[in-house]
Amino acid sequence: MMRRRSRAGGFTLAEMIITLSLLAILTLSALPLGKMAAKHGKEIELQRALRLMREAIDAHKKLADEKKITFDKDTEGYPPTLEALLEGVEVQEQREGKTEKRLVKFLRRIPKDPMTNSFDWGLRSYQDDRDSDNWGEENVYDVYTKSQALALDGTRYRDW
Repeated sequence: MMRRRSRAGGFTLAEMIITLSLLAILTLSALPLGKMAAKHGKEIELQRALRLMREAIDAHKKLADEKKITFDKDTEGYPPTLEALLEGVEVQEQREGKTEKRLVKFLRRIPKDPMTNSFDWGLRSYQDDRDSDNWGEENVYDVYTKSQALALDGTRYRDW
């Protein structure tokens, strides 16, 4: 009878090189996906922040249009600054023949811009041109991020 020699357990050098090469390829292919997922998360934060501030601006304008708040005619009923949305306005309402006043605040805080990591938002007045980079300081008609980066869909964040 012939005796077979048993091999010592372990991996050969070739098996180790192939395994490490495959792991490196998988790791390198996962990195762009991770970056894309992080960028997508920031885009969602930006959309939420813009929606929150734009809804607050619209609520202020609605109260002005309903003549429930007093405002400077030059502002067209839009808030004069973002901080005015934090401070709130006195709303006059008729209830049971009496005029009641109450303070309405539109925002608890100004959200942080996830793209620039600051609280410095670009502002547009109702009287400004759509593509203007300078705020006319008459009112706050719209907000935008000051980031010049491109979104995943190829548009500029500042155009959102």
